[in-house]
Amino acid sequence: MSIEVRNLSKRWGSFVALDRVNLRVETGTLVALLGPSGSGKTSLLRILAGLETPDEGEVLFDGADAAARDARDRGVGFVFQHYALFRHMTVFENVAFGLRVMPKKTRPSEARIAAKVHELLTLVQLENLAPRYPAQLSGGQRQRVALARALAVEPKVLLLDEPFGALDAKVRKELRRWLRRLHDELHVTSVFVTHDQEEALEVADRVVIVERGRIVQEGPPHEVYDKPATPFVFEFLGQANRFEGRVHQGMASAAGVHLAAPALDDAEDAKAIAYVRPHDLELVPAHHGGREALRATVVAVQLAGPLVRIELTAEQAAGPVEVELTRSEYAAWPVEAGDEVALRPRRWQVYKDGSGI
Repeated sequence: MSIEVRNLSKRWGSFVALDRVNLRVETGTLVALLGPSGSGKTSLLRILAGLETPDEGEVLFDGADAAARDARDRGVGFVFQHYALFRHMTVFENVAFGLRVMPKKTRPSEARIAAKVHELLTLVQLENLAPRYPAQLSGGQRQRVALARALAVEPKVLLLDEPFGALDAKVRKELRRWLRRLHDELHVTSVFVTHDQEEALEVADRVVIVERGRIVQEGPPHEVYDKPATPFVFEFLGQANRFEGRVHQGMASAAGVHLAAPALDDAEDAKAIAYVRPHDLELVPAHHGGREALRATVVAVQLAGPLVRIELTAEQAAGPVEVELTRSEYAAWPVEAGDEVALRPRRWQVYKDGSGI
C-alpha cells in the first residue's frame, strides 16, 4: 500500500507540530522519519495510524482518503516504543489478541489463530517462548513480540515509533538488522520513527529528515549523508567540524584552505560555513601541510575501540576540531597533546551564510 501526505498541518495550542508536510511512501518500502525530539515525526506517525487528527491536509492510502476510515479499518499495524504488551497475557495470547478481537464474520477459527501465532513466533525467532509472560522476557524479546502482534492482523502498513529506543546498544543493533531482513521477506510498507542517525542510515530504503515540523530533506541513505541539503542536516547526521570562511564564484576559502564549491558559483564574496567529517580530515606533520592545510594543535587523544579520536584546536574553527583515525593510522604516527600538526580536508561541504545550498 502506498502512502501520500498532502499539506499536512497539526498544532498543539501555539506549538506547530507539523507545518504543511508533503510526503510519499511507495508500496513495499521501508522509510525512516529521522529528527530530534519535538520535530514532529511522532505526530506524523500517529496521524498516519489514525490516532490523531490533522488540522489541515490529507492522508491517502493507495490514493483513497484515509480520513474516511476508522483507525481499525486502515490496515495499519502499530509498534510502540515501550511495547505496550498485556502483562497478564502470555506471549501466545499477546500475539493472538488482534485476531481474537476481529469482527466475528472475519475472525479466523481457533485452529487458524494458533497456526498463525506459531508462524509469527517462528518468524520473530521466539517459537519456544509462547507460554511465557512479558515479565519473563528480555527487552529485545518483548519488542519482537510487539512486532509479531502488529503483524498478526496482516497489516498493509506497519508503523513503528522508536521501536528500539528503550534497548541497550548491542540489542538495538542486532534488532535493527533483524528488522531489515524481516522487511525484505515481507515487503510491508513500513515507516519508523527514530532519532538515531545510524539506525536510519543502516535500516531504511529512504530517510526523511524532519526539523521543526517540516521535512528538510529526503532520499536514499547514501544521498542524504553524502549531500546534506542544509547545515542542520549535516550536523544532525553525525559529528561535524565547522569552519568559518568566504565563498566567491565557486571557490571556498576557510582557515587558509581553498577548495571548489561549484554549488555556490553565483556567490559574490559571501560569508560561508564549511563542514568536514572527522574521518575526512587527514592528519599530517606541520611541515608537510603545505599551503592547502590547516594549522592545528593536539589537545587530547582518546582510544575508542577500533578508532582513535583526536581533539585539536585550529584557526577559524567554530569550537574544537575532531579527527578520526584507525588504530593502524595512529600507530604510524602517534601524536600527543601539545603537538603542532596540519590538517588537510579530503572533502567538505560549504554553505553560504549558514543556509542550505
